[in-house]
Amino acid sequence: MPRKIISTKKAPAALGPYSQAVHIAPGRLMFTAGQVPLDPRTGEVVGDSIEDQTRQVLENLKAIVEAAGVTMEQVIKTTVFMNDLNDFTRMNIIYESYFGAQPPARSTVEVARLPKDVMVEIEAVVQVPEQ
Repeated sequence: MPRKIISTKKAPAALGPYSQAVHIAPGRLMFTAGQVPLDPRTGEVVGDSIEDQTRQVLENLKAIVEAAGVTMEQVIKTTVFMNDLNDFTRMNIIYESYFGAQPPARSTVEVARLPKDVMVEIEAVVQVPEQ
């Protein structure tokens, strides 16, 4: 099954040997790499609060989703990795503003450490219409 690499300069470049996202064609699913709160222009971590970092992560994810020609409404599953679940409620407020009344399915887990010692990382599975 052919696959298409999705890449955009509106999201941070990969920090290692992986793609921002992979769309399985002619399938209807795209899988993103975990996004961390990096400014795509500078490569620097954005924000020192869970709210600021979550917002940047979701902006990066949104840029990748849009590079595939779809919107955040097509996100069907996310996995949120947090370094402190005490920040869960505050993260949720920002998360909800990106997904609204019909959010995707989600798993949230606390992890010991994330790349660049950030507070949050989010990956997604996205429904992409056949082209």
